[in-house]
Amino acid sequence: MKYVLVGGNTGGAGAAARLRRLDEQAEILLLEKGAHVSYSNCSLPYRLSETVDQTEKLVLNTPESLHGAYNIETRANSQVLSIDRAGKKVRVKDLVTGREYDEAYDTLILSPGANAVVPRIQGIENANLFTVKTVEDVSRFYGFLKDKGVRKVSVIGGGFIGVEVAVNLREAGYQVALVEAMPQILKPYDYDMVQILQKAMIDHGVDLVVGDSVVAFQQSNVQLNSGRVIESDAVVMAVGVRPDTALAADAGLEMNPRGAIKVDPNYRTSDPSIYAVGDAVEVFNPLTRKPAMVQLAGPAQKQARQAADHICGLPVRNTGFIGSSCIQVFEWNAASTGLTAAQCEQEGIPYEVAYVLPKDRVGIMPGSTQLHYKLIFEVPTGRVLGAQAISKGDAVKRIDVAATLIKLGGTVDDLRDLELCYAPPFSAPKDAANYAGLVAGNLLAHRFRQVHVDQVRDLVESGAYILDVRPAAVYHQGHLKTSVNIPLAQLRSRLDEIPTDRPVYVHCQIGQSSYNAVLTLQGHGFTNVYNVSGGFLGICAYEYFNDVTQKREPIVTNYLF
Repeated sequence: MKYVLVGGNTGGAGAAARLRRLDEQAEILLLEKGAHVSYSNCSLPYRLSETVDQTEKLVLNTPESLHGAYNIETRANSQVLSIDRAGKKVRVKDLVTGREYDEAYDTLILSPGANAVVPRIQGIENANLFTVKTVEDVSRFYGFLKDKGVRKVSVIGGGFIGVEVAVNLREAGYQVALVEAMPQILKPYDYDMVQILQKAMIDHGVDLVVGDSVVAFQQSNVQLNSGRVIESDAVVMAVGVRPDTALAADAGLEMNPRGAIKVDPNYRTSDPSIYAVGDAVEVFNPLTRKPAMVQLAGPAQKQARQAADHICGLPVRNTGFIGSSCIQVFEWNAASTGLTAAQCEQEGIPYEVAYVLPKDRVGIMPGSTQLHYKLIFEVPTGRVLGAQAISKGDAVKRIDVAATLIKLGGTVDDLRDLELCYAPPFSAPKDAANYAGLVAGNLLAHRFRQVHVDQVRDLVESGAYILDVRPAAVYHQGHLKTSVNIPLAQLRSRLDEIPTDRPVYVHCQIGQSSYNAVLTLQGHGFTNVYNVSGGFLGICAYEYFNDVTQKREPIVTNYLF
């Protein structure tokens, strides 16, 4: 049996290794058009800050090491030009010598990945333009930075690659501008949550521009639709990737409208002798019950293993992919899984959110820090649909918990009841996940009503009655300009000061004391009371970036971070 694999990185190398473990007698050939196989593409931006101090360390395996460990023949610089499905062979070009030849297969596995998108923009041919997709890309860019004495770099695109490149360049001391045409960076996070990361970018000196697009280049200077020109010595294009599927399309394999290869639950294409995995394929999202494209390394590795298992006759149960990811933005750690609130709206899924801000460990422990945690759940079932967490501490662990629960079809009650590890240096007896599950359960049971941080500005500007129940000393450090301060400890004795003829919006520092205040007021006959989810810290986090960048009037007397 002869297996030929096209694409030598995550999917291709993973499938080849699994095939060898399952079939010692098979002939396995791995073809890669680039100069390297099996490299850590997710680590590429970290070469720019010298967190990865040598380019060679990005390469995980070589043709020699794959042959020695797995008896896999690997040919780099070998581009597959075409697939002859009837003859079960591929046409290969050696990019070093120019020689073309045919290679037969019994089973073909495609893992071509995706190409960086470089849009046609006026003057782009005159810019010092780079992408960061391969080891060769980052080596060329790193060399240019050092050899040319570059000081200013513009990054176009606010996805994972764009943000990571911008962060690493800034940490290396370069002047960095990041331009994103959409209203926010990092779409796996809702608009309210991403403001924390956008604040971090400008706090660290990144010139972050959102809601503005590039219309032209003047050498390497970037001209925006707003008329602004950003001076640059080099430009990184990171507006996204497109599945590298021309080979599959030319062979007549079935494709989806976005250019991805359609596969069955075993990753077999419309040709039963050809499988496909990784960034180039369409997968199944168990939350929306629809096809999706998930271009992440973890799913690619799982697909590679499952394809190899099916080829070798092992049972495969495809549970789909929900898109779990994480990123570090300077000192902030962020993670996301499942659906965002914005996606729920797009899909017409009825949902609610619980936004909590507990400490990531016992508050008196060194390093204790606030954890912003947003839980998205279905109404009325309570099924967990997604979660996002951002913290200077361990946010990723909390989202791993939520991702596990989502894959198992769990509800907010399951999240509430999870028995998670606890010791003061690591967590709290009621972890953020439990806490969010409790709040979600209360919302489902209609024990209280809430408004979100993105609604507070309208409340302030409309003159709504906003009750701040924090201690007076904290209130005077910073508060909503129109709020009334009645500390929680004095609430029962000052009920006559609170209006009964209009809505009352209650907040504290993080949303917990105000919840207690809401229940107190409801217990005394107040029927039109709302808790401000996220509290004053959540409001500050939401408002700051737009206040600074739009130079608008703040609704707070002082930000508390």
